[in-house]
Parts: sequence; C-alpha cells; structure tokens
Amino acid sequence: MSDREHRPVGIRFREAGRIYYFDAGDFDLDTGNYVVVETSHGLEVGRVVIAPDQVLESAVKEELKPIIRQATEEDLRRSRELREQAEDALRQAKRRAIGAGLDMQIVSGEYNLDGSQLTFYFTAPERVDFRALVRELSSHFGTRVQMLQVGERDRAKLVDGYDVCGQRLCCASWQTSFPSVSIRMAKEQELPLNPQKISGVCGRLYCCLTFEYDAYRELRGQMPKVGSMVSTPAGEAKVNSVNVMKKTVTLWLTEQHQTIEMPAVDLQMQYGLTVRPVELVREIEEPLRQAPEAATAAAPEAEAGAAPGERRDETESAITPSEGDAQRRRRRGRRGGRNRRGGRPPGAASPN
Repeated sequence: MSDREHRPVGIRFREAGRIYYFDAGDFDLDTGNYVVVETSHGLEVGRVVIAPDQVLESAVKEELKPIIRQATEEDLRRSRELREQAEDALRQAKRRAIGAGLDMQIVSGEYNLDGSQLTFYFTAPERVDFRALVRELSSHFGTRVQMLQVGERDRAKLVDGYDVCGQRLCCASWQTSFPSVSIRMAKEQELPLNPQKISGVCGRLYCCLTFEYDAYRELRGQMPKVGSMVSTPAGEAKVNSVNVMKKTVTLWLTEQHQTIEMPAVDLQMQYGLTVRPVELVREIEEPLRQAPEAATAAAPEAEAGAAPGERRDETESAITPSEGDAQRRRRRGRRGGRNRRGGRPPGAASPN
C-alpha cells in the first residue's frame, strides 16, 4: 500500500476510552462517523474522534488495520441490542459467580458486533480460578466467554457514576488515562490526610489532586517556609503560616510580640526588598555593612605601628607650629646642630 493510501484515523469504542488508530483507506470519514473494524474481540463498532487529515504521524506507533466499512443503521441497531443483552448477561454472571463462591466482582460485560464473543471484566483481591465459571457461562449463553481482570480505577471507569463533588466521574466522562497520584499532592494542597476524604469511589486517591498541583507548587515557591525567620522593617519575624488560597503569609514579630498578615506579593522576587530571610541579612548584608567600619577602625592602628621616620600627611597635618619647631630642633641636635654648618670637624673646640 502506498503512502498516499495510508490514511490513519482515530477511533474510540467508549465515551472516554483510549483512542486506537486504523487505516481509513478510501473512506471519506469525518469526526462523529461510526465505522466497523476488526479488533482482538472480533468485529466492533467505533466512533471517529480524529479525522484522517488531523492525525499526527508521531501519534501512530502500531501497525494499522483497515476499516471494514462505515457503520450502517443495521449495525448501530444491532450494537444497541447487544448492549442490552450484555446487561442481562452481566446480572446472570454475577449470580453464578456468587453461587460458585468465587472471591471476585464482575463489573461489566459486552458482546462484539456479531455476538460471537462475550467479554466480562472483573476485579479480585487475588488470583481467582474462574475456568469452571467460564465453561458454565459459555454453555448457558451459547457463545465464547472471556474473563478479563481490571484494576479498581478501571472498575469505576466501566461502572460510571457520580462523586461527592456532584459531578460525573472524570475517568468515565472525559479522562482517557489515569495520572500518577501521590499523598504528597494532598499535603501540598493542605488537604486532610484522611483516606476517606481524599479517595474517590474507586477507593484510590482522587485523580483531580493532579489538576491544581502545579499551580499550588508555583504559589508556594513565592512564599517562605513555615517556621523560617525573615527580616522586616519592624524587625525579625517568624513565619507562622501561609494561606495559598488567599495568597497571604502570617508573621510573628519577635520583638513586638505581635502577629501580622501580609500579602504574598510582598514576598515575591526572592522575598522582595522590604522582607528578606534572616539568613540573607546575617550572612550577606551584615558583613558588607561591617566591612567599611572595620577598615576605618584599622587605619589609626596601622599608623601607630608604622616604622620610625615614616612620613604621613595625615599625621603632619595634625601637628601644631610649636610642636613642629621642637621636632626640627631635636633633629638638628641629633645631626650636630648648627655647629656643623661652619665646616668644623666633629669634636673641635668652639672659639671663645
């Protein structure tokens, strides 16, 4: 098949199910059209969610199977009838599983388009031997029966329903994959760490904990940590608490013994210019302020320890005229005074 004939199209079999890619071939398809394709369960009816000219080549990683045909009214009617039959088969399968004493919960069932295969999805806490149940169900329904085990999140997606927020389950209405959720996300958003309050109907942590996690991390990055010390114009203060929703910080002024609340915007740009971490003040700013003071104090000490005869303009400028005359006379005395100016050798007697 040439590259021109290779036209991938995105198809979904459930409302919020995974998107599978097939080769549209020569079919003129648009979003919302129904088609019949061959899957691992046999023939199935799927809905086009990505038109052939809108599929990214990087999204297609598997070998494409061709589309059998566009779904007819008969195909759609047959599909609706089989869904109703699958609901009745599900109730019977649940009763037979309970009667057999199997520790499993069958949550969903579906037929393929020609009714040649009936697939049941179930959850179980551990491995279950359901071979006898499969044989019994195959004999009762007169078709091939397949049992597939799924997780708790998949169970909620298949069953559908509403949660405490009053909205339909995200996984059943629009979410195509399950995100990775951790208890750290609940801590970051200051939610109660009670599993009953942060878990969905599936018994796992809410998927919606991931929706605003990045926003909370960004906001917290603009605030100091609780318990840290900061320097304010009123003195040192301790961070008592932060309110991410209100975007405020509560400080305890250690000198005034007073609690104040201030907007977090004043702490942006590395805690701003008026409020700074105490470590910044003590380790960086104070040494810079003390350096000029230390240099000024060291100057007189250095001059006091200078070698004799070393000339300093500052010292001489501070000597009075009388002190200067006395110093000059002492220097002349050490050199022999005025007696040496006449050219007499040292030690000669002076004339009377």
